[in-house]
Amino acid sequence: MPALVQPELDSTMLRVVGALADCGSITAAAAALGDSQPAVSQQLRRLEQRIGMAVIERIGRGVRLTETGRLLARHATIVSGALDAAAGELSELRGLRAGRVRLAAFPSASATIVPRLLADLQRRHPGISVTYLEAEPPEAVALVRQNQADLAITFSYPGDRVDPHRDSAEGLVVTRLRRDEMMLVLPAGHALARNGVVDLGDLAEENWIGGCPRCRGHLLELCGHNGFTPRISYETDNAAAVLGLVAAGIGVAMLPALALDSVGAQPLVAIRPTRGRDHRTLHTVTVTGAAGVAAIAVTLRRLAALAGPEAAPAAPPVSPPAPHPEATRIGGDV
Repeated sequence: MPALVQPELDSTMLRVVGALADCGSITAAAAALGDSQPAVSQQLRRLEQRIGMAVIERIGRGVRLTETGRLLARHATIVSGALDAAAGELSELRGLRAGRVRLAAFPSASATIVPRLLADLQRRHPGISVTYLEAEPPEAVALVRQNQADLAITFSYPGDRVDPHRDSAEGLVVTRLRRDEMMLVLPAGHALARNGVVDLGDLAEENWIGGCPRCRGHLLELCGHNGFTPRISYETDNAAAVLGLVAAGIGVAMLPALALDSVGAQPLVAIRPTRGRDHRTLHTVTVTGAAGVAAIAVTLRRLAALAGPEAAPAAPPVSPPAPHPEATRIGGDV
């Protein structure tokens, strides 16, 4: 019986298949690779001839990967990661004079963690080139899996039923960064502003200002555990807008400490922790082996130093309780 001959594959062909899987068309894959469409088509034909199986199939005017193509695409991610790791180690041997990191993070990190990280890297490691894309956790995790980001900063809530760090992050490396307290935002003259902490159940009759879909879902769960369904009368993803609405007496809200840090102090609101010390957790997400790439490893270390538990308080300073319900201004920063 003749021995089976294994087909010869090379990294360029695998990168082409990986780009096609990510982009969905030969034209888009060619653009992502910085190559021409004819060159990419030729690489695919050469690959099919070499392995004796179809990698793509025509669907109308478009194409899609065959089962063989999907198999190769899975390996393309691993191979690309290994090659990037090798390149990163070579960069480290050269004294980290060059390197690239593609970073993704959620909006409130864009105004807090990310600027501090980028400034720190520019000062300490000017040879590292960092690109940044803002994305909520589910999209950021997908960007890492699709090799469109090297590192994602994400968050999750305790007991979150749609936590993107579960099934969708399977096979990726998820590392805890730090705890981020959830804080109640009340008008300064609110009766409960006199309290050091606030029971969520005492706000059952209030109008609420909801945030992003995942934050709103978490609020519904927390309030449900406290025996009521919040009356969400207003919705906005803008933390500054939330503070403005609360300051005007329109309603109450719950925001993460990091979001409050991104907008600074607002003298007409009171920031209070919940009695249950509700919180979310910040994470980093990378592919397996990413920490072996010098530029990514340095970025992870600096991120842990700048945004880890030893580098940031668990919550913003809480203004002192108002002396009476009629107070309109309280001290302290959020």
